[in-house]
Amino acid sequence: MQENINSPRGVLFDLDGTLADTAPDLAHAVNLQRLARGMEALALEQLSPFVSQGARGLLGKAFGITPEHSDYELLRTEFLRNYEDALCVESQLFSGVRALLAELDAQGYLWGVVTNKVERYALPLLKQLQLDPMVVVGGDTTAHSKPHPLPLIYAAQRMQLSCAQCIYVGDDLRDIQAGHAAGMRTVIAAYGYGEDAITAQDWGADFLITEPLALLPVLASCVDYLPVISAGFDNTHHN
Repeated sequence: MQENINSPRGVLFDLDGTLADTAPDLAHAVNLQRLARGMEALALEQLSPFVSQGARGLLGKAFGITPEHSDYELLRTEFLRNYEDALCVESQLFSGVRALLAELDAQGYLWGVVTNKVERYALPLLKQLQLDPMVVVGGDTTAHSKPHPLPLIYAAQRMQLSCAQCIYVGDDLRDIQAGHAAGMRTVIAAYGYGEDAITAQDWGADFLITEPLALLPVLASCVDYLPVISAGFDNTHHN
């Protein structure tokens, strides 16, 4: 590995849509709610684009409501109960993720997970997926969730690295916003649940990859590069 102080030494990943394809189990949870109300189940392809937005996105698609709706909290509680009952039935790592993580370990990189999924669901899911990150930061680990930078800053501190030594990989715009606000280089996981035909320029990301192992040449190219810390984030929980 490079010795330059700004060379990457740590990689932080979003979970849903970046490391793992969790859409089938999340879609099942919300479809149970639709079926219980006499509605038809939605196809996985209809729900997948909303997975990275958590309960807010899935309930919005399934029932056309926002968190301001009077029924939202009831539906959210029911959704999370359904999800917890079948957390990792069809969920699996994206192809290439396990090989990527093995190579990161072999090359001496530290890696962890920063997700807006609360620890109650994130920790057992990672265990069932047989992943052992150095650090896991959930949506309720710190006082704020993404797009606020605090979860990423906290993760870097836990790895005893500066934010400039870390790269954050995610499939949602809020991942890129959080990464830049923390002063990290950012990578769009375009193989995840993000919008079709997204480009790095659209979201202001430093890099875009179309499959997990493409992160390795990105890491090799990140020498003598110091990201600019930005501001202008909000503080919104999404699960």
